[in-house]
Amino acid sequence: MTPETLQERVQTLSQTFFGRPFRHQATFNSRLKTTGGRYLLQTHHLEFNPKMADLPTFDGIIKHELVHYHLHLSGSGYRHSDQAFKQLLNQVGGARFAPRLMPPKPSRPRWTYRCLNGHVIVRQRRIQVEKYRCGQCQAHLEFIGEVRN
Repeated sequence: MTPETLQERVQTLSQTFFGRPFRHQATFNSRLKTTGGRYLLQTHHLEFNPKMADLPTFDGIIKHELVHYHLHLSGSGYRHSDQAFKQLLNQVGGARFAPRLMPPKPSRPRWTYRCLNGHVIVRQRRIQVEKYRCGQCQAHLEFIGEVRN
């Protein structure tokens, strides 16, 4: 998507869903990493993450930023926590959150130990059972195994 098509897309979505024109600039900002876009309060411009431009939910991201834009210009509550923002976002069908671009990190293994009295201890790091004892009863520990979440 080129910057010109982004500007046209924002203007058509603004006119279609809000009934008001978008009179400022919509640009791509490659420094945005985890967010889909942002509304600049001082200039009223919109910036979008270019990595999310090809996603099917990109129109929802544009609607989300347009909700900030139109509510701020009308003097209503434009923040995420404001009731006016939540209602207008539901009316136009905007995205509440930006989709994840990267897969989540794999979970780390957890190491399980049991003392002689039956207390179970789960740790993120492996320990030497000869050096450590149970924190509840001071009994010797034995290694049970690795647990994956």
